[in-house]
Amino acid sequence: MTKKKRAKETKELRDPQSRPKISPLSQSILAVMKEAGRPVFLKEISKLGKLSEKERHDVKVVMEDLVCQGMVVEIKGNRYGLSSLMHLVTGSISMHPDGFGFVTPEEGEGPDIFIPPKALKGAMHGDRVIVRIEHGRPARRREGSILRILERKTRRVVGIFRRGKSIAIVVPEDDRLTFEVTIPRNATLKAKNGEAVVAEIVEYPFEGRNPEGRVVEVLGDPNDLNVQTKIVINKYELPHEFSPEALKDADGLTTAILPEDIEGRKDLRLIPLVTIDGENARDFDDAVCVKKTRTGYVLTVAIADVNHYVKDGSAIDADAQKRGTSVYFPSVVVPMLPEALSNHLCSLVPGEARLAMAVEIGFDKEGNVRRALFSRAVIKSHRRFTYTEVSNLLKRKENEAGPEDREFIKGLRWMEELALLVHAKRIKRGSIDFDLPEPEIILGLRGDLEDIVKRERNVAHRIIEEFMLAANEAVAAYLANNSLPTLYRVHQEPDRLRLNDLISFANSLGLDVTFPDEMSPKWCQDVLSRADGTPVEYVINTVLLRTMQQAVYSPVNIGHFGLASTHYLHFTSPIRRYPDLVVHRILAANIGRRKRIPVYSEETLAELGRSCSQRERGAMEAEREMIDRLKVRFMADKTGEAYEGVISGVASFGFFVELKDVFIEGAVRLVDLADDYYIFDQTRHRLVGQRRKRVFQIGDTIRVRLKGVNIARRHINFEVMEQRPERQAP
Repeated sequence: MTKKKRAKETKELRDPQSRPKISPLSQSILAVMKEAGRPVFLKEISKLGKLSEKERHDVKVVMEDLVCQGMVVEIKGNRYGLSSLMHLVTGSISMHPDGFGFVTPEEGEGPDIFIPPKALKGAMHGDRVIVRIEHGRPARRREGSILRILERKTRRVVGIFRRGKSIAIVVPEDDRLTFEVTIPRNATLKAKNGEAVVAEIVEYPFEGRNPEGRVVEVLGDPNDLNVQTKIVINKYELPHEFSPEALKDADGLTTAILPEDIEGRKDLRLIPLVTIDGENARDFDDAVCVKKTRTGYVLTVAIADVNHYVKDGSAIDADAQKRGTSVYFPSVVVPMLPEALSNHLCSLVPGEARLAMAVEIGFDKEGNVRRALFSRAVIKSHRRFTYTEVSNLLKRKENEAGPEDREFIKGLRWMEELALLVHAKRIKRGSIDFDLPEPEIILGLRGDLEDIVKRERNVAHRIIEEFMLAANEAVAAYLANNSLPTLYRVHQEPDRLRLNDLISFANSLGLDVTFPDEMSPKWCQDVLSRADGTPVEYVINTVLLRTMQQAVYSPVNIGHFGLASTHYLHFTSPIRRYPDLVVHRILAANIGRRKRIPVYSEETLAELGRSCSQRERGAMEAEREMIDRLKVRFMADKTGEAYEGVISGVASFGFFVELKDVFIEGAVRLVDLADDYYIFDQTRHRLVGQRRKRVFQIGDTIRVRLKGVNIARRHINFEVMEQRPERQAP
């Protein structure tokens, strides 16, 4: 292949949108090729299809598009064949650090296809490819070779810069990128040896060579916490720089609330609303108040009116939609909105008038919802509390509180009463309450990592969670009852195959569990209650959680299985979640109107749902990876130290241990269990020794020693300290 042709192919693969897409003839061409039953020449298609002169002129362009889509393959002799009839599969490749890969077929075309290193043909992690299935291996898994790369997914690489005598390279941080990027002398951006950089690929690999690129950003010392954050931001391609237009619009917003802003709004400034957040909260988008009445309670939830400032189609809105969500790291936040909005205009700081969307929900004495009212309002937060402050205040008597706290104690007690009532009602209807532990990163005054502990939860967390859930459900029910298209937060029932495994496992532990006639959250609750207070409580909670699907955003309301809610959406965090802003716009446009106004079409909402769900998953993965990076660095100097932990997962290569003293998880590998040969019992989530029958099962308490840490791969490896088995298989 000539350099000119490679450059052309590189451009096409990097920018699939640049390829021509003319679709009217596509179906006709595919039908002709299928009817022919063999690879055909371009001229044959025109003849067999009896195409018009105009259509014949367009055939070549349409065929190129079909090739790019993977539906048609160009083969030797300038002939074209249908992928579906040539044992070819289109899909995305996922690489393994050891150099092989797996292609996940599109359109559900069977299981993943194994690609050995010699058959990659320059394909990289994430690429969309066409695979030829190899035959003659009926007893083995499907194996194939890459026939064509349809679309390159990796355009930028985050890695460590290494300067040699004659050439420089960038070693990717992601170990699934099994190559090094070659950097010419004039494209290093003066990066220093060992620094973290971002490299842009200029020419993709071929015939076993490394790709060529150029350094576009120098991140700095990889041992620095802030640089580690930059690495993760760039690795996950998180949008982190606002457009000049968005920044200009944000800076141009009036900081004062004008009389025309308040006109037509409900004045709630005298309502004693308070914010309750964590000590290190960076934005305050919700304030709450509870009043106790003769018939029950009135809950007021006020949410920052972001929609007033961020208009649909504006530059700020375009950036917010692109981000989808704020991303929170221990030392920095990548916000969805410019700081002028998230930290100032839309932040419900104490003592300042703020524009809000308010939900007033009336409850009876048993915690049943009696009514819900919605309004565009102006509010004022009367106090900023932290979760710890509220928890401590609720433990005191009123006369023990200081004068600045005394006026709020009664309201806080009413909040606690109502939250416990609403929680009990939610659990009664079947809501599954997984109390999942979360890590808390403790940073020193200089920003250095000091500790990683389990985040403590108290009654104040429960108060805010229940009130936000109540507000979200109230808005969802209102929009549904008025047939207004909106973006729901939906959650499907658990995977049936995984549930079968759970039931078999639970019965093996002595729990009498049968498959339900009809799946419901109450059945899941019953399984958890059977294990409650027993030695298998941890393991049943863990395995049941793994059967759950992931919640997504969709205009089609199928309900929220985990919450046992028929109508649920996200409304309470428009500063940090774009779906909430969408809901605000729909609600604001219809408050007080007799004739309802659909703000978004079903098609637009469906696309927004897909985009926001994808962005949310990317943000979660980035946040999780950042925590993992900190964990390995925290443990790096602790080799040889002993810990007590719980087996949190079992796999064919060993098992995972979650430590009790620090919020860290690591692995014990089979190669480090030298006392026996161990067999993986997948159904019972355990490893069993063949000779001594020693068992390592999920949920078991175990004492381990830190054997080593691989910072590059983020692996923490333990070895078992006990010499005698505590559990034996029958």
